[in-house]
Amino acid sequence: MPEQFLLPDLGEGLTEAEITNWLVQPGDVVAVDQPVVEVESAKSIVELPSPFAGVVGELCAQVGDLVHAGEPLLRMEGERAPATSSGAVLVGYGVAESAPSRQRSRGGRFGRGRVAEAPHGATPIIDPSRRSRVVSPIVRRIAQEAGFDAASIVGSGPEGLVVKADVEAAIAALRQQPEASAPQPLTDTDVRIPITGIREIIGTRLTRARQTIPEATIWLDVDATPLMEAKTRLEAATGDHYSLTALLARFTVAALKRYPALNSSIDEDAHVIVQHSAINLGIAAQTPRGLMVPVVRGAHELSTGELRDRVAELTDHARVGDFAPAQLTGSTFTLDNYGGFGIDGGAPIINPPEAAILGVGRLVDRPWVVGGELAVRKVLTLTLVFDHRVCDGDVASGFLTRVAACIEEPLLAL
Repeated sequence: MPEQFLLPDLGEGLTEAEITNWLVQPGDVVAVDQPVVEVESAKSIVELPSPFAGVVGELCAQVGDLVHAGEPLLRMEGERAPATSSGAVLVGYGVAESAPSRQRSRGGRFGRGRVAEAPHGATPIIDPSRRSRVVSPIVRRIAQEAGFDAASIVGSGPEGLVVKADVEAAIAALRQQPEASAPQPLTDTDVRIPITGIREIIGTRLTRARQTIPEATIWLDVDATPLMEAKTRLEAATGDHYSLTALLARFTVAALKRYPALNSSIDEDAHVIVQHSAINLGIAAQTPRGLMVPVVRGAHELSTGELRDRVAELTDHARVGDFAPAQLTGSTFTLDNYGGFGIDGGAPIINPPEAAILGVGRLVDRPWVVGGELAVRKVLTLTLVFDHRVCDGDVASGFLTRVAACIEEPLLAL
């Protein structure tokens, strides 16, 4: 009897995913734990490993199809081989292949066929009149940022599908051209980007957050000069690097311990406030796939050094966006340090089902009164957006001033 590989549970609250790339085709021999398909959920792009071995008989969904948990992805022919390991986990987007011997189809992310190359001195790889098949929003976004439409290049995936490697090859070809002959960004045709996959689901969630959460916003300018001095001394004494985000995470946890009402969520169905015993700190991170919020679980139990290491791990992963779904769920409060983008302040959107988010602006030299004298100090702006259903302004203000106090007197928390 043919065996079916069903779409598994992708993590907390994730019940559907879009097929973005098949790594096998009918007739391929598949080993236990071999990645067979790439899917995009609301949280990440992951490769799904097969729970059993055999020969692929049928692909039950096409690239671009939306599949729900429990629905079949593929069917195997004949008797399946016993699943002796099947201990594989979902592999997040961007992870390098660990088993070079794995068989993959021409359209797979690794081991693809060669992409059509442009002759020396020309760039026929991009043709504005071409309308190749494009499914992945990521592929569209990468091409758009490079100044062209992904549909204007030849795809090497199944049925001419344009995949990430095709766009990267086109970008590399453009960079090799003399500046005078490089094509200009398309200005005569509007680029239409479908709102699908992760962008559609995130947009729906954040729209619901704006519509249903009675949020309030408060902010405070803080003299961060003592913090930067303490950071320098700490690094000199330990020989370790402490990022500003890691230190702010420590202060955020300290303030949440004192004001636990902000470490809450609203259970809409039961009509109750759930005040969480654990602090699972979300760290807003910009990745090649867009804004993501990986989670430091049990942040309240970590030492300053342990929290620093966990934040550093998330920062490293953010460079490629290879977060597994489990790393992007379960946060109870989010820290958004957008100062690195040169922004003084803002009003970030609460990440549901959380009740609050702390935004941190850039460090900037400003005139500041110290001991009755005017001085130039390192100043940043803290912004707290909170759900007014879980607390009032006194609690929110207490939290924000506690974080500020830790920045101005770092030994309070370090």
